[in-house]
Amino acid sequence: MDKLKEISRKRKIAHKKLLDLDSKVYKAFLELEKATFSDGALSKKNKELIAVGISVVKNCESCMQWHIEQAAKSGATMQEVLEAVEVGIEMGGGPATVSARFALDVMEDCFGK
Repeated sequence: MDKLKEISRKRKIAHKKLLDLDSKVYKAFLELEKATFSDGALSKKNKELIAVGISVVKNCESCMQWHIEQAAKSGATMQEVLEAVEVGIEMGGGPATVSARFALDVMEDCFGK
């Protein structure tokens, strides 16, 4: 999936540029992200699944890719990710079904067919 590789490549380049520029806001965002997705009353896996659903509603392809990959790395199954995508579809209505198409491509890349 060339599109997925390109999104990852661009994300890594932007990450490095922002760190090289010593962006205090970006560094603060990374700390916020670290605190948000650490285990607490909800596990990292569950938080990533929540983020998957939100990403579908927001139609953020880079977000969907990142959070599906992170959910998988945190032990989420394909079925759990699918149900998170389905929650996003329900919350976002018709437009979220379009976003879900991209999520399905990422899931296939992470979990296979």
